[in-house]
Amino acid sequence: MKPVLAAALCLLAAPAWSDEIVGTGGDVVEGAGLYTAYCATCHGDNARGAGRMAAILTILPPDLTRLAAENDGVFPVSRVVRQIDGRDPLLAHGGVMPLFGDFFQGAGVAVAAETGQPIMTSQPIADVTAWLESVQE
Repeated sequence: MKPVLAAALCLLAAPAWSDEIVGTGGDVVEGAGLYTAYCATCHGDNARGAGRMAAILTILPPDLTRLAAENDGVFPVSRVVRQIDGRDPLLAHGGVMPLFGDFFQGAGVAVAAETGQPIMTSQPIADVTAWLESVQE
């Protein structure tokens, strides 16, 4: 009788656990504010790469609204998270996002990669990632 009860409890808990990692787990509105405050200077207000600093950068910022289009229509959550948090450093970023690496630290959350696997990151990065996903063309 106990194994049946344990199995039933696991089945009941499974949907609640999986809901925690569906999508980016971020807040689009919060992500928009963070993007405007910390990213738009280089990447542009509309995320198309034409920020105020773009003219003086050696490596031009990419059009972030085309990330999914350039990845067979799939938003590359894991690549975006890894590039923002510095796990997948970019030459233009010098590793962790310049100046803002420490700001984007915070409470750990799991976001679902495009493969469905969870990726641990901070809540601010999950929020920015959610906003970036929302502006894809």
